[in-house]
Amino acid sequence: MSSLPTSWPTFSWPAHPALQWLAVVEHELLLFAAIWFAIFAIDELAVDLVWLRIRLSGRASTPRLTQPCNSELNGLAVVLVPAWLESRVIGPMVRHAMQSWPQRNLRIYVGCYRNDPATIAALSSLAPDPRLRVVVHDRDGPTTKADCLNRIYRAICEDERRSAVRVRALILHDAEDMVHPAALTLMDRALDTADFVQLPVRPEPQRASPWIAGHYCDEFAEAHARDMVVRHHIGAALPSAGVGCAFSRRAIDRILVARSSNEPFAAECLTEDYECGLLVHETGGRSVFLRVRDQYGALVATREFFPSNLVASVRQKTRWVHGIAFQGWDRLGWKCAAGDVWMRLRDRRGPLVALVLAAAYLLVVLWPLIVLAKFAGLAQTVEDGLLLKALLAFNLACLVWRLVMRAVFTGREYGAVEAVRAVLRFPVGNVIAVLAARRAITAYVRVLAGGRLRWEHTVHHVHVSQTAIDGPSQIASAKERSIPVAA
Repeated sequence: MSSLPTSWPTFSWPAHPALQWLAVVEHELLLFAAIWFAIFAIDELAVDLVWLRIRLSGRASTPRLTQPCNSELNGLAVVLVPAWLESRVIGPMVRHAMQSWPQRNLRIYVGCYRNDPATIAALSSLAPDPRLRVVVHDRDGPTTKADCLNRIYRAICEDERRSAVRVRALILHDAEDMVHPAALTLMDRALDTADFVQLPVRPEPQRASPWIAGHYCDEFAEAHARDMVVRHHIGAALPSAGVGCAFSRRAIDRILVARSSNEPFAAECLTEDYECGLLVHETGGRSVFLRVRDQYGALVATREFFPSNLVASVRQKTRWVHGIAFQGWDRLGWKCAAGDVWMRLRDRRGPLVALVLAAAYLLVVLWPLIVLAKFAGLAQTVEDGLLLKALLAFNLACLVWRLVMRAVFTGREYGAVEAVRAVLRFPVGNVIAVLAARRAITAYVRVLAGGRLRWEHTVHHVHVSQTAIDGPSQIASAKERSIPVAA
C-alpha cells in the first residue's frame, strides 16, 4: 500500500499585470477609506464625548409637562406653509393644526400656485376659519420653496399694514406635518428670551417601507437627541429643519438688514430654512433647541412621513446636500467661531463621506476577485502594514460603537424592534447618501454652468392623520392626546 504524499503539488501562473494592478488599487483604496473613516470616527467620538458630558451633568435632561400646554399666545403667531401639488395632504394638515392649536392669536398662511387648482380646491373645501389665509402665488409653480415662502411673507406684511397689528412670531411648517398640541405654546414662551426656536422632528415608521422610510427614523432620532443638543450647549448656530421652528420678528428684521433685501428667504437657495437658522446666530440672535416630553411621555415634535421609495429619498437628499454642502459653502463661508466651524464642517462633509463610502463599497466588489486571483497565484499580496491594520481595528471598534449608539437613540423613541432594524438598515442610509451626493454634484455643476435651479419637491400622498401609526398602543396613545388617526 503506497503512502500518501506529504505535500500536495501547487499550481501557479505568473502574476497577471491587470490583476496585479487591481491588487494594488485595492490596497490603496483600503488605505484611503481607512484613513478617512478614522477621521470621521474621531469626529463622531468627539460629539459623543461632549454629549455624554452634558448628559452626565444633567444639562441635557428632557423636561416633562405635567398638564396640557395650550394657553393663549403672547402675541400674533403666523404659520407659513408652502404647498405645491399637496392636494392630498394639505386639508388634513390644516384641520389638524386648527384643532390642536385653538389659540385666537394664530394665523395659518398657506401659499399655493395659480397653476395648481387641486391644492386650491382642497383648501377651498375646508370649513371657514378666520385664522386661515390662502395665498395664491402670481407665478406658475414650481419655483423654489423659498420663493413661495417669500410670497407668503409679502402677504403677511400686507395684512400687518391693514390691521396695524405686528406679527410676533413666524413659524415654518410643511404641508404634510402633524403638529403637537403643546408645540405652539412652548415655542411662544421660548421666544420671550430667544430669537429662534427649533423643536425635534419625528419621522413616522411606515409599515410599507421599513427600510427606506425607516432610515429617516434612525437619522433624526440621533440628530435631534444628540447632535442638536451638542450644538445648543456649545453655543454654535442652530440650523432650521424647516418645520417645527419659530423665528421672532426681530430676528427676521435683522436678517432683512443683513441681506439688504425685503425678503427673508433666499429664493436662489435650496435650503433656505437651514440658512436662516444660521443667520439668526450670525446677526446676534439667540437660538434654542427645545426638547420636551408631554404628560404622556411622548416627544413634543413635528411628526411626518418621509419618502418611502428610493427615487424620492435620493431626490430629497440631493436637495439637502446641494443646499447645505455646496450652497452653504458659497453663501455662508467659514467666518465664524471655532464651534461653528466644527459644526459647519460636519454639515458640509456629505460629498466627502459619500466618496469614501463609494470607495468602501467598491472594495466590497473587488475583494472576491482579488482573493481568487491571489489564491490562483495571478496576483501577489500587497503587504498591509502596521498602520493599516491599526486603522482597520480602530474603525471596526468605532463602527460597533456607532451602531450601538444608533440603536439606543432609535430604540428610545420607537422601541426595541426599530432599534434592531436601525442596525440592519445602516447600509441603506449609506447607499442613499452616495446616490444623493452624485446627483448633487451634477446639479451643482449644472447651476455653475448657467443652468436653472430647480425645486425637486417631494409630493406627499398620505397625511399621518389618515393612516394607522405603528401598532395599537401608539394609536391608543395618539387618541389619548387628541391626535386624529384612522381606526
